[in-house]
Amino acid sequence: MPEFIKGRELSARFYEEIAAPILRRQFPELPLSAGFLGYGSDVLGYDDPVSTDHMWGPRFYLFLREEDFSQAPHIMRAFSENFPVRYLGYCVHFSEPDPNDNGVRHPEPEHTGPVSPLVFIHTVKGYLQQYLGTGELKELSPADWLSFSEHRLLALRKASFFRDDLGFLKELQQLHFYPEPVLCYLLASNWSLIAEEQAFVRRCADVGDETGSMLACARIAERLMRLVFLYCGEYAPYSKWFGTAFSRLPADPAISEAISGALSAREIGEREELLVQAQILVAGVHNASGLTSPVEVRVQNYFGRNIRVIFADRIAQAIASRLQGTPLSHLPLIGTLSGVANFTAISDSPKELSRVKALYL
Repeated sequence: MPEFIKGRELSARFYEEIAAPILRRQFPELPLSAGFLGYGSDVLGYDDPVSTDHMWGPRFYLFLREEDFSQAPHIMRAFSENFPVRYLGYCVHFSEPDPNDNGVRHPEPEHTGPVSPLVFIHTVKGYLQQYLGTGELKELSPADWLSFSEHRLLALRKASFFRDDLGFLKELQQLHFYPEPVLCYLLASNWSLIAEEQAFVRRCADVGDETGSMLACARIAERLMRLVFLYCGEYAPYSKWFGTAFSRLPADPAISEAISGALSAREIGEREELLVQAQILVAGVHNASGLTSPVEVRVQNYFGRNIRVIFADRIAQAIASRLQGTPLSHLPLIGTLSGVANFTAISDSPKELSRVKALYL
């Protein structure tokens, strides 16, 4: 097994040392963009040796103008005939897509003959249509933004280019982060969802439902984490990398400590105390953001009961007031389907974009 190299570095070196000379030699006048992007953990920088078993290796995307796309098969033939089977010890030849495994391709290091590499050729609009669900990034509506897969937005933000004659990176900067009305809607939604269950962590425990208490705690904890992503101006990845990405945010580590403590607490008093502390800390982040006038945050009993809350709905209402006069003002505060971990079959599928968008119209 070769020494592990992060996929981003491996692919950049492969393009510069192997692919670029072929393109310069055989297609010297062809305008193109070439880059490292897509869905995988390597794009986000989370790949490790376990990642190398499928759809991982020296790879890149190539983008051509519409009028030049007829050159695609000639470029692939040149790559196939000139690429090595291995590069820096890693396999360059991959199997045909497996129709029974979502089109996954596996390395075939013992192959001889023409190489079938992980190189994908598209037009810019064609790729965006396939990957995101739309090929037009100008004048996106709030409903468009709320319909996009947050993980896919993150992956596009993390894209890097080795060559960019077509200006694709500049076009992707339009997706750098949510516009302010959409950001406010998502912030208000997450605070509102916290408020819906803010009393249940203690209430469930008090009636002997320890499992229910832990589940409510976990749901609130996830919403708090999503709020931190939003306040930090970062998209959140899907659940496999959610905690990893959260740990790398430029946020007060006391927030993570309080959330982790609440999730691991075995006694309701400690669980409630730490979860409320986490809410206070994130509310402080909100007040520091300047998005609204400061909202008074203090721990109180929930309508006279022995349940400690900060009345998170007050923050939700303060943020939601900023939506007046926008297309989002009439919507229930439900956030996005990307915020529901197990909904990827619809939230992460560009084919379902129109159905998801209907929720926000």
